[in-house]
Order: sequence, then C-alpha cells, then structure tokens
Amino acid sequence: MYFKRLKDLRIDNDYLQKDIAKVLGISQQYYSKYELGSFTIPTEQLIKLSKFYNVSIDYIVGLTDDKKSRKKA
Repeated sequence: MYFKRLKDLRIDNDYLQKDIAKVLGISQQYYSKYELGSFTIPTEQLIKLSKFYNVSIDYIVGLTDDKKSRKKA
C-alpha cells in the first residue's frame, strides 16, 4: 500500500532514505519499497516511524491531517 506521507515526512525533516532505513533496521533498498508502495509496512515499523517523527499512525497512513495522536479519554 502506498502512503505518500512517508516520503513527505522524510523530506520535510531533511532525511535520506538510508537514514530512515537505519532507524528501522532495514536496508535503504527495502525502505524505498515502502515509499513506492511495493511492500506493505509492518505495524511494528509504522509504530517506529510514528514515534520517530512524533506523528500519529493515522497521519502517516492518511486517515487524518492532524499530525498528533489522539489522547485517550
């Protein structure tokens, strides 16, 4: 599945694919497949990216335009 915000977040924060791949513990080539939508991103990787960029998973996958996660009641 393609998530346009993966690339947008990376570029907006001045990171290279190899930088994000290192955070995730994968190769740059493998990470590029995430950005292209060729590989599905595992939940564990989405959680790491959410914490790394300090945005909600909903934001990463395009379910909301609100970058911050919702607070539990």
